[in-house]
Amino acid sequence: MPTTSAISSVEDKKRLVRRLAGDGRGFAERYGFRVTNNPSQLFQVLYLSVLLARRGDFHKAIDAATGLRDAGWDSAARLARSLHADRVRVLRAAGQRGDVDALAATLGDLAQNVVDAYRGDLRRLRTEAHQDPARERRLLIGLPGVDDEVTDLFLREVQAVWREVAPVADRRALAAARRLGLGRSADDLAGLAGSGESERLAWLVGALARVDLEKRYAEVTS
Repeated sequence: MPTTSAISSVEDKKRLVRRLAGDGRGFAERYGFRVTNNPSQLFQVLYLSVLLARRGDFHKAIDAATGLRDAGWDSAARLARSLHADRVRVLRAAGQRGDVDALAATLGDLAQNVVDAYRGDLRRLRTEAHQDPARERRLLIGLPGVDDEVTDLFLREVQAVWREVAPVADRRALAAARRLGLGRSADDLAGLAGSGESERLAWLVGALARVDLEKRYAEVTS
């Protein structure tokens, strides 16, 4: 793996941050999943996060999430009503491997749980947590198929609209930040994004995650 020179000056760091966050899109939006405080779109980001947390090619995770959405399962209620065999078919067609039956079951259970607990609307989870980030994390981790990594991926995106959870950076974004010399924590990145700029921070950490996944270090530092 080629060595990437870390950036040392504050001005160079800010210049790179502007470049990375400049397109105004986080990770999910870059791949066609809008991030708004809308029940369907929040749920799509959640199942995208579940799929991204699995080992393997991240493009296949995106393809699987796109396949679920394009099959008409763009909300918790619609996914909960889907047949297990149909979910398996869509996941396999998108290139998912391993225990696809278990994955299909988990996604069905996740959807049904969101319907049962929150009437299909993750904004109700936020309300139940009184917009307390620690409580939001606990409630998310209580959902089927959602662990700490999935929660980080989900909150990385939705901090643009759930501002109380910021700053959030997942392990991929932090790996890129360390290698590029932008910092070692979500707080470091928040400082570069700007105080109170949770949307810009979401764009930045999403871009950093893409850099690490796509191995684009040479491109962003050239």
